[in-house]
Amino acid sequence: MEIDYRNKLVLAPMVRVGTLPFRLLAAEYGADITYGEEIIDHKLLKCERRINDVLGTIDVVEKGTDSVVFRTCSEEKNRVVFQMGTSDAVRALRAAQNVCMDVAAVDINMGCPKSFSISGGMGAALLTKPDLIHDILTTLKRNLNTPVTCKIRLLKSTQDTVELARRIEKTGVSALAVHGRKVADRPRDPAKWSEIADVVAAVSIPVIANGDVFEYEDFERIKVATGASSVMVARGALWNASIFSPKGKLPWEDVKREYVSKSILWDNDIKSTKHTLKEMIMHYSCLELPEGKAVIKSDTLADLARHYGEDNYYELINKSRSSFRGSR
Repeated sequence: MEIDYRNKLVLAPMVRVGTLPFRLLAAEYGADITYGEEIIDHKLLKCERRINDVLGTIDVVEKGTDSVVFRTCSEEKNRVVFQMGTSDAVRALRAAQNVCMDVAAVDINMGCPKSFSISGGMGAALLTKPDLIHDILTTLKRNLNTPVTCKIRLLKSTQDTVELARRIEKTGVSALAVHGRKVADRPRDPAKWSEIADVVAAVSIPVIANGDVFEYEDFERIKVATGASSVMVARGALWNASIFSPKGKLPWEDVKREYVSKSILWDNDIKSTKHTLKEMIMHYSCLELPEGKAVIKSDTLADLARHYGEDNYYELINKSRSSFRGSR
């Protein structure tokens, strides 16, 4: 089923953050489309799909291990977007075929400026290789029944960005997300909404605008400024996922505790959970204070449950899982 990319609030892909609990948390507050963290095609090809009856999830797990690379559930089937890092069309297709039946869309990351992506010819390195972009996207479009999209950054000139966007549109992708910063820009540099507007004016496919959305009111501001079909938020959601709520943000302490509860419920990776909590704490407080130190010292979800007063919930969930296993 094709996603409608018009008038949507979108959770951006964020490494070590966009796992199942955080995606469900964002959706609970009002996110219409939720991107998972970027997974590299090489890693995906070393994985197998498993049904997790205990959790009620579909897990993509590294072969020969219990290491979960991607976890999803039926509740998010119509809104979760799997984002992949790749630099090869055939490899991208083989990797996407491992997950496409369980997600709403497959997205190719063409905007990550981090060295590990660029050195592998992935992420923002693709921005200067329009022929390779065309090859990857058309290969996926021809062979998948799942919608295909991609996320880019601004190029050195507006004309270059517009030309690339037009080439991308010709591949038949369902939507294009545009981060309003260039590769050399830092997060503190203002997003260039006017340059996103130039892309919107040049193509007919839905454009998802991304950059400097920190309050619910910013969703409308960036839509008006750019003319974009939908709006994507990263840091604003990381710091407080209730940014998606039209009723206004909840206290971050409440959001944080709800995130911990969901991490327990879905047995989230402890490293991912700790990373996300540390990012929240660093924005509002300091890791040197007791809470930050407690999170850093936590080795298990049980440790985090104790710190956040979720011990009873943790015990309840584990008893429920034990009885389920015993009944099989």
